[in-house]
Amino acid sequence: MPKNKKILFVCPYPFGEAPSQRFRYEQYLGQLSEAGYSYTIAPFLSLSAWRVLYKKGRLTQKIWSLIIGFGKRKWLLLKLKPYDYIFIHREATPIGPPFFEWIIKFIWKKHIIYDFDDAIWLKDAEEKGSLRSIVKWKSKVASICKWSDKISCGNPYLADFALKYNKEVIVNPTTIDTELLHLPKKQQIVTNPLVVGWTGTHSTLQYLQRIRKALHLAYQNTPFKLLIIANKVPDFHFPNMEFIEWNKATEIADLNKIDIGIMPLSDDQWSNGKCGFKALQYMALEKPVVGSAVGVNKRIIPNGGFLVTTEEEWVSCLVQLLKDPMLRKEHGINGRDYIKKHYSVLSNTDNFLYLFR
Repeated sequence: MPKNKKILFVCPYPFGEAPSQRFRYEQYLGQLSEAGYSYTIAPFLSLSAWRVLYKKGRLTQKIWSLIIGFGKRKWLLLKLKPYDYIFIHREATPIGPPFFEWIIKFIWKKHIIYDFDDAIWLKDAEEKGSLRSIVKWKSKVASICKWSDKISCGNPYLADFALKYNKEVIVNPTTIDTELLHLPKKQQIVTNPLVVGWTGTHSTLQYLQRIRKALHLAYQNTPFKLLIIANKVPDFHFPNMEFIEWNKATEIADLNKIDIGIMPLSDDQWSNGKCGFKALQYMALEKPVVGSAVGVNKRIIPNGGFLVTTEEEWVSCLVQLLKDPMLRKEHGINGRDYIKKHYSVLSNTDNFLYLFR
């Protein structure tokens, strides 16, 4: 066991709030303690700043949050001496060059572990050449990769990018706690109508928009309720739709209301960088999945549902699952078994701990 090894987690968001942090390293903190490590978590944003980050307006509060965040980062630079490892999730600061990371590497000479679960080096096409694009400084991802001792990537597509700059790259998938958190309902109650569900954020509602016609056609064949679990009300109509505002306290109970999970994506570089989190959640809860044949979905979903490309395939696969309870049960059981073996905290703990050896 390591003797008094200390880890500093440098992250964008406050503890317990953002899915990328919760399911990539926060749920391993107990395993780190058991393995003899101690740790400190240093978010850029405070809880109050996080809660207004994606809300309209409140510009003054957001600017002030940035100023406070940079102030905390500068103060942190004076307190790095005790730490053996600096684990950086995505970036130390949301804008500007990798100044903090450079000091860690070249002044403090600390071991950097760099973790990301999206294609965060890609520039937004609509922001090309704008001031916003410049201040985001997306090119810093490559620099941080070069300076890191190890890189933790959420899927092989992301790892291929990191390997251009560093050979110490580990595919560390986003994982599910199948023992304590993602537990399917003990007794499956057949709902009438069945519930087709989607969970996500305001930024991913666009993918749901892409399959609106397919959902309507499937509904015309076999009526169902469409359940949306998100932080924003969808701006489209559906004959039978329910919206539940995402809440960490009720997240699993809300997901367990779903009979069939869906995960539409566009086929582009950004989607190829995604780690299949929606599918992982559905499958861990024994929900059959219908999802776009894009990126890591192609590896995950066939073990618990259907991959689709065309509108006709979306309709056909949804109708099959809606009409066949045994097919839903079979895919649900197979999906959870696959997640437990390949994408659970239990199955990935040794891989995660290797980052600190």
